Amino acid sequence: MGVFFSMLKLMYEKYFSVEAHGLHHVPPRGRVMLVGNHSGGVALDGAMVIASMFLEMDPPRLAQGMVEKFINKMPFGSQWSTRCGQLTGLPEHAERLLRDDRMLMVFPEGARGTAKLFKERYTLVQFGTGFVRLAMRTKTPIVPFAFLGGGEAVPTIANAYTLGKMLGVPYVPITPWGVALPLPAKLEVHYTAPMLFEGTGSEEDDVVFGYVERVKSRIAETMELGRRRRKGES
Repeated sequence: MGVFFSMLKLMYEKYFSVEAHGLHHVPPRGRVMLVGNHSGGVALDGAMVIASMFLEMDPPRLAQGMVEKFINKMPFGSQWSTRCGQLTGLPEHAERLLRDDRMLMVFPEGARGTAKLFKERYTLVQFGTGFVRLAMRTKTPIVPFAFLGGGEAVPTIANAYTLGKMLGVPYVPITPWGVALPLPAKLEVHYTAPMLFEGTGSEEDDVVFGYVERVKSRIAETMELGRRRRKGES
């Protein structure tokens, strides 16, 4: 793990020069759920969030998540997920992690969110609802975050679904130069104030959908503010 985090530190600080904003919103200890958008298509977002928590928090925190199963079929994907403490499999694993007062990282867009094209890089696809029910059931605060720059680092112009199926993954991202090797684009993570939803997690769908939309709206607003600032707009 030491070697891997040394490499991650190099990518975080030198290659992408990541800026992490709003770290004071993240609890220094105890259970918490980091919930954000996908951007970059090759697990770039998750890796940089993990790095920001490990390198910028005092004391360091390990963000763990339920990664998409296809990540383990990507080059170095299995090594990345295992060495960074990421989980695949059953939702019960995520609940056990929170009940152990650890940090869970969630991308509610799922695999669909990783397939965004360059022109869609500042958009969100439909969120799942399970993360809100889990947060309510375990009395866990949600810290919404926006990850910016992944679409510039991996400017996907198309997704090769047939090729992906042959390789055992949902798709293969195609960039102007063919392969999806990330460019040294400026990346940003913006953490926002925690949200805590009262309940048992067994509430009616309409109630849960409302909470999901509140989280999604917070992320969308933060993404838009970041987009405008990156473009020099007021």
